[in-house]
Amino acid sequence: MPGPLEGFRIIDLTTMISGPLATMTLADQGAEVIKIEHPNGGDHSRQVTGRRGGMSASFLNNNRGKKSVTLNLKDPRGIEAALKLCETADVVVQNFRPGVIDRIGLGEEAIRAVRPDVIYTSIAGFGFTGDWARRPVYDPLIQALSGLASVQGGADAARPRLVRTILPDKLTAIQTAQAITAALLARSRTGKGSHVQISMLDTVLAFLWSSDMSGYTFVGDELEPAADADAQTFVELIYRTADGWMAVSAHTDSTWKGLSAAVGRPDWLEDPRFASVAAREENKPARLELTQEALLEDTTENWMRRLTDHDVPCAPVLTRAEVWSHPQVEANSAILEQDHPQAGRIRQARSPARFSATPPGDPAPAHLLGQDTRSVLEDAGYDPATIDEMIASGIATEKQESNP
Repeated sequence: MPGPLEGFRIIDLTTMISGPLATMTLADQGAEVIKIEHPNGGDHSRQVTGRRGGMSASFLNNNRGKKSVTLNLKDPRGIEAALKLCETADVVVQNFRPGVIDRIGLGEEAIRAVRPDVIYTSIAGFGFTGDWARRPVYDPLIQALSGLASVQGGADAARPRLVRTILPDKLTAIQTAQAITAALLARSRTGKGSHVQISMLDTVLAFLWSSDMSGYTFVGDELEPAADADAQTFVELIYRTADGWMAVSAHTDSTWKGLSAAVGRPDWLEDPRFASVAAREENKPARLELTQEALLEDTTENWMRRLTDHDVPCAPVLTRAEVWSHPQVEANSAILEQDHPQAGRIRQARSPARFSATPPGDPAPAHLLGQDTRSVLEDAGYDPATIDEMIASGIATEKQESNP
């Protein structure tokens, strides 16, 4: 059965992670996504390490379900062809540095001239205005400027630390996919297109504000945290056990009671330092230290059983090698295995959103560079001879086997 976005056509001009992951999310949900790549090498993620059969894992994991068309956008005939494809597009997504896409000739005004009701979507790093808008950007820079690195460090005076995954890129992808869907819904009601603009910096700020910026919410009553205060005071630690690590979260009165019973420490319930949520928060170091001492006395497996029996939220800390085969992951059918024509058997995370009325089928694997150039251009009205000439002159290319 087709997915909920069947019938929508998306032209994807993005590279790397934030844009490609956003459009892959929409492809997973049934949209037709046409990815336009440069004839010489395509998306940079095609070239990175971690490869098999000429396909990189990075490209496979951010570009499945898309058609690949190669066009040289530095050539006027390449721009002409791209505009031709945009005539039937519901959405155009680009993540060039602000100003570049207009110089190329595929800015909002140019696209809207051929498709007035298009949802034109722009992704930027620092933003679209201000002194930083045109600066080069990568994920660590956003983590630094947004305050995320300070939050991850644990205290404002502690050494800032990066989240060890490209969180801003991937958060921006999710936000972009949601915003595009919202814009399409609005268009269905008004008949008007719009320009969706999303920056990585704005995305992370919004992400942090819901839980990490409470002290700066009330204007005029800003609450500066102590230099050594935890940046996220409500988040528990990862605890060591007799044979590994686990997460335990006992925030409420009921879960604190359950934890006390599970570890055999009923005296904790009589201790005035832990008599209420506020008291436990004020005495957090002592509470965490006592919890850690208790959990060292048994194995993770035994603690999982004992804590679960008392309805205490807990989970083992899994390695990347363990997580995909965990029973709950399997119960969720969260991991998809498919055969790729070049890369062989591959394992990927399934799209997390499930739709009861319009469940999409398994996504098509990522295509080779230029695999769909001829068929897409033919559908756009180009005759075979013209396509042959475009390929011969280097404006476009057909399917290319990637380097191993």
